[in-house]
Amino acid sequence: MANRLTQIATRTGDDGTTGLGDGTRVPKSHLRVAAMGDVDELNSSLGVLLAEPLPAEVRTLLVVVQHELFNLGGELSIPGFELLKPAAVLQLDEALAQHNEQLPRLKEFILPAGTRSAALAHVSRTIARRAERSVVALAAAEAVNEAPRQYLNRLSDLMFVLARVLNRANLDGLGGDDVYWKSERLQREG
Repeated sequence: MANRLTQIATRTGDDGTTGLGDGTRVPKSHLRVAAMGDVDELNSSLGVLLAEPLPAEVRTLLVVVQHELFNLGGELSIPGFELLKPAAVLQLDEALAQHNEQLPRLKEFILPAGTRSAALAHVSRTIARRAERSVVALAAAEAVNEAPRQYLNRLSDLMFVLARVLNRANLDGLGGDDVYWKSERLQREG
């Protein structure tokens, strides 16, 4: 990996390029840079979620995810390098199964709403989907390992499930249930 930054304002990007972890320079509009940026934004959104009151097991899981996202970003910054291991994808699969099994079966679509922490989890879910699309676009143009795409796919699913968990956590006295979409069909049947 490249040296850690000691100087933040390097001015090397003033020409519209940025340095990758292997020292090469690419345009800031490069697909790789877009994918790295989306992963960084996702990690930042999880940081905002972690500023909320959360159940201890959710907090612990999200801290691990932040570290894995940093690995994923590092992997994207060095073409041909692997930092995110397939075991990280399996860990998300296990967390997804564990948290989903405690939830009631969905019978309708839900809105990205509810408690503040659940709404923030939904925002992270949508950013994870965008990051996944960016990695898929990059993989169509350059070689990319499978784990980053798989990890982002599972993470978006996990964030949906965690939003539902957080709506029920009642840590702030506002918990309860998901916010259901009121479809025209339901209104006619209701």
